This record gives sequence, structure tokens and C-alpha cells, in this order.
Amino acid sequence: MSRKPSLVSHPLSVARARRLWLGAQRLDSAEPFGAGPQAVPAAVRHLGYVQIDTINVIERSHHHILFTRIPSYERAHMRQAQSVDKSVFEYWTHALAYIPSEDLRFFLPAMKRYKTESHPWYANVDPKDVRRLVRRIRDEGPLSIRDIDDDELVEKDHPWASRKPSKRALQLAFYTGDLTISARSGMVKTYELMDRHFGWTKRPSPATERQGIQYLLDRALTAQGIVSLDSICYLHTNVRTPVKGLIDARVKRKQLVPVHIEGAEKAQHWVAPELLDVATPEPPHLVHILSPFDPLIIQRKRLKHFFGYDHIFEAYVPAAKRVLGYFALPVLVGDRIVAAIDLKADRQAGKLIVQKWTWVEEAGVQEKVAIDEALTRFERFQFGG
Repeated sequence: MSRKPSLVSHPLSVARARRLWLGAQRLDSAEPFGAGPQAVPAAVRHLGYVQIDTINVIERSHHHILFTRIPSYERAHMRQAQSVDKSVFEYWTHALAYIPSEDLRFFLPAMKRYKTESHPWYANVDPKDVRRLVRRIRDEGPLSIRDIDDDELVEKDHPWASRKPSKRALQLAFYTGDLTISARSGMVKTYELMDRHFGWTKRPSPATERQGIQYLLDRALTAQGIVSLDSICYLHTNVRTPVKGLIDARVKRKQLVPVHIEGAEKAQHWVAPELLDVATPEPPHLVHILSPFDPLIIQRKRLKHFFGYDHIFEAYVPAAKRVLGYFALPVLVGDRIVAAIDLKADRQAGKLIVQKWTWVEEAGVQEKVAIDEALTRFERFQFGG
């Protein structure tokens, strides 16, 4: 029996699939979100999230990701968005991330689960300690772990733990939604009552399970252009079945088209039909020095399918076994990843140190000049405002 036309998977060349993704990631134009403070919430809204990470051998990942798409980005713009305009908030996606505040209702169900389900990381947290800290913040105002000086210190039970028991209590109150992070200085977080921070008299209504599934799919379609089950459900394997059901329903309504990338036919993908009608010319030869936590890089399997580049994150690999370097940054030129550069910031000297440079594709003279210019801009960003 022949398959229905609407269910036929259309072939896409690797080049076209790659350009669809680059366009969705807004890496094919120089200043896709404009400039100034309002560019930050615009970028976060489009990308869906911007991952936060603690590693700071160069500027931390969230600032780096935003600079990649906002050339005039300043760290003060994120402070404006988080603490003044309150257009973004912090919570867990597949990792801790900045998320558009308008999407907060999709995370309220997860906050509720933290209240009702046990979690091994917080098994030793006394609920009384959580209530005490929430009460203190209600009475005294926002505080950080540095403001707590009456803890009885304990031995660490994990490299990422703290000797202050209050830190884990604060984190649990954050994940349950009693508290939110109202400000951040480096990796030091200031906690505030969530309702007071946002000025709510009544909380938004939590998204239903179906609305949450729709959110995951729509977020991926916006930020990725061409999607797969793996890319939509990255580190959320428990939702693959309902996401696939929603995809099938949209295919039947001709709102999505099944496609496969030549050379990777077993990996089913989908796109909005209008994207297949749009020409995808070769993008301009813009140079982007990318964070390993950039949305283009973080899903390694997808990256290899689209770019033929296998990025290795080696920060936790013994030095003798590293190939690309401790914190290698992929270098995107146009629609090719041509190099990986392991950089380290010498903050005292105000310079970037190239610890290792690995070419992964051939680059021409003009491309090498453009990479050097991009490195100069990146260095200015590291030590600027």
C-alpha cells in the first residue's frame, strides 16, 4: 500500500539543512536582534533559553552566547533584563538558563513537582530551614549566600556543594518557586520571593501538560528551524511519546513536513512547509567564535549530522588526553566550522591567550584574516564593560 503524500519524507541536502538551522539561530546576519538593552530579551525570546555555566576561563557562557548575536552587548544589559525590566528569569531547562519571563507558566508544573516529590540532592535539607530562609527574605529583603553568616559549617559531600547548609536550602526554595534569582554577580545569586520580585498579586496559571508539549515543539521550531525528536526533547526523554504524537497531528494537518538529511536518512526531521518554499542561499562569511554551550554546539550529535564536526568538550578530561583543549571554542565561518581555538583570559594583562589552535577544515587567506579580526573583537568584549 502506498503512503499518503503528506507523510512522505522529503530529502534535504546537508547544506540546505545547515542553512535552515543557521537562519533559525540568527547566525547568518550581523546584528539580528538590534542593539541596546532590549536586544537581550529579544534574543532570549527567540532562542528560548540561554544557558548559564560556571566555567570562567573566558567570559561565562551566557554573556558569550548573547555577544555572538548582539555585537554591542554589554553585561549591564542582562542586569537590566533580569533585575529591572524582569523580562527574563532563571530556571532549569536542560541546564540552568535564562528564559523569557513570558514563558514562566510552562515551568510552574516543574516547581510544583519539586514541592511534592523527593530529590536525592535535597534529601538532607530540613523543610524547617527552607521555611526559615523564606521567612527571613520576606522580612529582611533579598539576600545571597554571602549574607548568611550564622550557618554551622559542614564538610562537603560533593565538589559542587557548599559548606553552608543554607545554600542547598536556598536552591530548593528556588526550584520549588518560592524564591527566584533577582540578581546575579558572576555566579553569586541574590534570592527574592518570586511573587514579590514580579509584583504578582496572583500567579500565572500553570501550563497544562499538553500546553507544555506544544511549548517544547514550538520553541524548537523557532530556534532550530529543522527539528528532530532528539533536538526537541534534548535531555527530556520522558516527553518523547507525546511530542511525537503532536508532530504526527501537525503533519496530518499539513503544518509540518517530514524531511530527512541526505546521508543521515535514519534521523527523521520535520520543518514548517513554508520553509521548503524559501530559497536558502549561501550565508555571508560572518565569523562567530562560539561558546561550547551555544545552542548551535550543545547538541553534539545534531552538530555532527549538520556540520560533520564532532566537538569534544574536554574541561573534565585529563590534560594528557585532550585533543582540542580545556575549553575549545568552535569557529564558524559562513556555514562551516573551520577551527577550534582553546582560549584563556589573562585578566591581569587584559589579553586572550591562545593555548591551542586546531584547524578542522581548510581556510583561505581572507577567512584567516576575518578570524583574526573576530578574535580581536572577542578580546575587546572579554575585558570591556
